Amino acid sequence: MPESGRHPAPPRSRHAAARRRTRAWPLLLSLALVAVAVAGGLALHHSSGRADGSEAASATTPDIDLAARAAAVDKVLKKRSQAVLADNQKDFLADVDPGNKNLVARQRTLFTNLRQFGFAKLTYQELSQQFDDAITKKYGPSTYLVAIAMTYQIRGIDMVPVRAMLGYTFTERPTGDWMLVSDTDLDERLPRGSHQEAWDTGEVLVKRAPRVLVVVEKGQDKLATKLVGMASSAVTAVSKSWPGGWNGSGVVIGLDDKIVRGADYTQPKNAEDAIAMATWVYRTLPGEATAEGQRADSYVVINPRNRGRVDARTLAHEFTHVATAPYGPYAPRWLVEGAATYVEFLPMGGAEPLAIGKYRQDVRTKYLAKAKSLPADATFFQQSDSSYPLSWLALDYLFTRFGGTEVGTLYREMAALGTTQADRDRIMLEHVGMTEAGLLQALKAAAAA
Repeated sequence: MPESGRHPAPPRSRHAAARRRTRAWPLLLSLALVAVAVAGGLALHHSSGRADGSEAASATTPDIDLAARAAAVDKVLKKRSQAVLADNQKDFLADVDPGNKNLVARQRTLFTNLRQFGFAKLTYQELSQQFDDAITKKYGPSTYLVAIAMTYQIRGIDMVPVRAMLGYTFTERPTGDWMLVSDTDLDERLPRGSHQEAWDTGEVLVKRAPRVLVVVEKGQDKLATKLVGMASSAVTAVSKSWPGGWNGSGVVIGLDDKIVRGADYTQPKNAEDAIAMATWVYRTLPGEATAEGQRADSYVVINPRNRGRVDARTLAHEFTHVATAPYGPYAPRWLVEGAATYVEFLPMGGAEPLAIGKYRQDVRTKYLAKAKSLPADATFFQQSDSSYPLSWLALDYLFTRFGGTEVGTLYREMAALGTTQADRDRIMLEHVGMTEAGLLQALKAAAAA
């Protein structure tokens, strides 16, 4: 219900605005779909180069049968994946170095975490051997440092199988079997955003509802229940409001960890301002089919510092990013964030109405009058106080004038094909009869009228 009888209050940050009398003001949220950096990641499927790029022919001792090693490690990986699906912790830990108590403890926690997610599919695949003299000296001449692809599908959540990366270090036992001796040696080399999953942290609690999965720290049952309720409302809102509907699911990760998937809340600006981020989930990993990887979906990661500020509208914003993630990476930022904010501000079950008319006028007066262009990708987040309102105004205009079907089609084509400004202008002209510059002039004309 709207609050009444309250005087205006100063915004807590750029993410929140005051409420007055019987109207609630829209939130100015800075909730970004993370552009995951993949530079410096592993070159997948190449096993002939050292980490420093030099040849590595001498890194493998000549008495190791490479085919036999690959088969033996594949057997270990298959045993581990089947153990998760069958709830067999003994098999999962059978090939872990029993002398490394910390590793055994981490792997036991990993097994317990993985079991909670409810995988319909789970496999591990060797990708490429890596070379590191220090690691070889530590574990011996049979050291096998290898990048692993984890292909998984969470039942009722992932619409298609998706992939993450991890790095394992194996050594050969006297019996000829291979043993896992480390699960962290490659962490710094793996592409950002394609590893450090929620199950790789400490003990977690997973709570589910239809089309919703929430991950919090073990013991935080109250927080999990709260997030499930908000996420359920947000999933319903986006499904109803996004053009053509959306039948995907919302994953919300609310852990204490500051680095999870593609979200890095150790970065000063993220730590202070960001509430949540939608982080890409990969259908193909960076370096497989494309340098960037092919997106399948997104999981939302909440900033632990701002966890108390999350509400259903916050998650509706992020789930709009989730709904549009499969379209491609090339839509301009004003379109990406404007669309998410547009859906966020729509009427929503469990959320009070927003004073859209007053907000629209305020944006026109405060930001549009001084704008010389739509928010640029390069400076969008540096100028977020104006970027988000102007982007919302642009989408408000497009939805009102052209309707949801046309806007949805525009978004899809921009995301898939808008690699250059010329491409963006061509697509804009085709669907709405104006370029980005023309859209700004149309917004100014509408304000003047």
